[in-house]
Amino acid sequence: MKRKAAMLMSLCCVGIHVYSQSSSKDSVKMVNLQEVVISTRATSKTPVAFTNVSKKQLEKQNFGQDIPFLLTATPSVLTTSDAGSGVGYTGIRVRGTDATRINITTNGIPMNDAESHAIYWVNTPDLASSLEDLQIQRGAGTSTNGSGAFGASINMKTQGIPSKAYGEFSGSYGSFNTHKETFKVGSGLINNHWAFDARISNIQSDGYRDRASSDLKSYFAQAGYYGENSSIKFITFGGKEETYHAWDGISRERLKTDRRYNPNGKIKDGKVEMGFYDNQLDHYKQTHYQLLFNHSFSSAWNMNVALHYTDGNGYYEEYKNDRTLKEYSLLSYIIDGINYDKSNLIRRKHVDSGFGGGIFSFNYKNNRLDGSIGGGLNHYKNDHYGQVIWVKNYIGYLAPDHEYYRNKGEKLDGNIYAKANYELTKGFNLYADLQYRSINYQIKGNNDKWDWSAEPERPQLLDIDKDFNFFNPKAGVFWQINPNNNVYASFAVAQKEPTRNNYTDGLFDKHPKAEKLFDYELGYTYRNSCFTAGINLYYMDYKDQLVLNGNLNDIGEPMAENVKDSYRMGVELTAGVKLTDYLRWDVNATWSKNRIKNYTEYLSDYSDKGSELYTQTERYLGDTPIAFSPSFMAGSLINFELSGWSASFQSQYVSRQYLDNAGDKENSLDAYFVNHLHAGYTFKIRHVKSITVGASVYNLFNTKYETNGYSQTAAVYQTDSNGNPTNNWRVSNDPCFYPMAGTNVLFNLTLRF
Repeated sequence: MKRKAAMLMSLCCVGIHVYSQSSSKDSVKMVNLQEVVISTRATSKTPVAFTNVSKKQLEKQNFGQDIPFLLTATPSVLTTSDAGSGVGYTGIRVRGTDATRINITTNGIPMNDAESHAIYWVNTPDLASSLEDLQIQRGAGTSTNGSGAFGASINMKTQGIPSKAYGEFSGSYGSFNTHKETFKVGSGLINNHWAFDARISNIQSDGYRDRASSDLKSYFAQAGYYGENSSIKFITFGGKEETYHAWDGISRERLKTDRRYNPNGKIKDGKVEMGFYDNQLDHYKQTHYQLLFNHSFSSAWNMNVALHYTDGNGYYEEYKNDRTLKEYSLLSYIIDGINYDKSNLIRRKHVDSGFGGGIFSFNYKNNRLDGSIGGGLNHYKNDHYGQVIWVKNYIGYLAPDHEYYRNKGEKLDGNIYAKANYELTKGFNLYADLQYRSINYQIKGNNDKWDWSAEPERPQLLDIDKDFNFFNPKAGVFWQINPNNNVYASFAVAQKEPTRNNYTDGLFDKHPKAEKLFDYELGYTYRNSCFTAGINLYYMDYKDQLVLNGNLNDIGEPMAENVKDSYRMGVELTAGVKLTDYLRWDVNATWSKNRIKNYTEYLSDYSDKGSELYTQTERYLGDTPIAFSPSFMAGSLINFELSGWSASFQSQYVSRQYLDNAGDKENSLDAYFVNHLHAGYTFKIRHVKSITVGASVYNLFNTKYETNGYSQTAAVYQTDSNGNPTNNWRVSNDPCFYPMAGTNVLFNLTLRF
């Protein structure tokens, strides 16, 4: 409590920096509709690598797929989809780093789960329909709220409230019975001060893979009051999802015979497959509340304050075959004189979370200086518990709500920052950004893992209470050489605490260390009215990065361990040319080298199944590639717009990606080249502002490719003539993959009033 009180006092003035701006062209002159602009965003003179994605760009392809798939045309971005179609559980990687290392905010408020650091886009489906724009910063980026940006940050801004009343319907339908319906309505400005806005959405899909269905509902609503110098806005948005599990990949052999196969929910009687469980489902509901206040003291000074709360709860249900009963706090049973200590069962794993806090900033801007002081203080609590609701042929008492584990995670996270961009001489800017972040993280209770090494055996006990204090300085220079040319250079430090899984899956008596990143960036941009080109060089030096290396914890499960030295270095190229008034071509490419130094891999000996803890074999590999980090990737986007007609042709090439850190070709995703085509026509009729009809063809040339997977590498020892193990062993690989859909289509219709 003393520790928390000290944090509260030291961070009593923390928040988010947001600039005020006037509304769109159709705003009523009597009122300046001030809207928030994310403080953590880079501007044209900030020395970081970033890409802005506008509302118009999002609308052109927002027909049902999740936000990651709307960003595939941006540099260094890769996407994944469990269901294979971009609907349901999806993921994003930037510069090879996954979402647990990408800081994601909405209006400056953290979206990453405070414990896992993951972002589950499925919990807020169709959020893109309520975004004004977003910015992707690659590298450590600028100071932000929430978990550390270890590869990138994505800053989303929700839409402003238009000053004129409107209505809108958009719908789509296509392959795999995928369809999306979105209704939007806005009041316009009422009595020169008030405005309201709302959206509801429905997205459903059978998925490309068998039974990989999604049933997604969401909403967005906001109300604002706009005064002469102040504005206050209340925003709420959320979603409810039900998805069938497609969490497991399939073998390389299965890819050749049945790419759509989904092993999740399999029911077995011994070794015989009996079918699939209908309720192998994930249920989750998440609701966000945001209260944003903006006040301008003068043309130079303004203040912004935001309060927020996110409520989330749900569970997933799954059928498990041949499970050891005592791991679920169940007694063995006897039938016909035979003792059964294993059986098939159905379990549910529940989470019930709450995340809330406040953020603020004071901002100053004149002709030469743009600065702010701000920060945030957030509290998170999450209950985890599991139930067994059915056991096959069970003889004995089974309560309807039989519980076999329960634990609670709690996190207090505060930060304060000061940053400034100062024009030292005409065209030459100095940038400085200093952040202090303090975290207390606790986990108490029983985990869902059984501790076979304990005396007596019991569920794994969790008793984590860790403090972290990070100082993250950033500095850079920006030089506008002339109106067409600019260069920048920057250095940044980012630090990140371990995730929940790093604790629960690690050694019981040894906890992971925090990770640190030193990020060096150097960039150049040329721009004129018809052509833009840019180059960005980066070197990201990691200390104590947490990676899965095959080592096992106390109960024989793979875990992540700190590796002393690792790095990512590369060059990002971008270019765009306006060929005519109606035709534009943009391209990007990333060459990179991603390595772990002096790497040692641990291989389990799965032939030694008689022991409770599998034996392991060390394999020193030296400098090896980091998993899921392609050495080359490139993208192309050709856009056409003329007289209401629009079309785009998007292409992406990704080189080989390794599924683990050993650099073994057998455990890798093959390189792929995939293309998508979008086309539409917009016209007007009486009483309708505009009508847009169109179609999107994904994977135009029916490429067979995979974007995600995992390795299952083992050491298999040879035996002598008597069946005794020898010192000779070989590496056995059994990787699994997540296939993407072949050619598929979505037709779309949008009506605006």
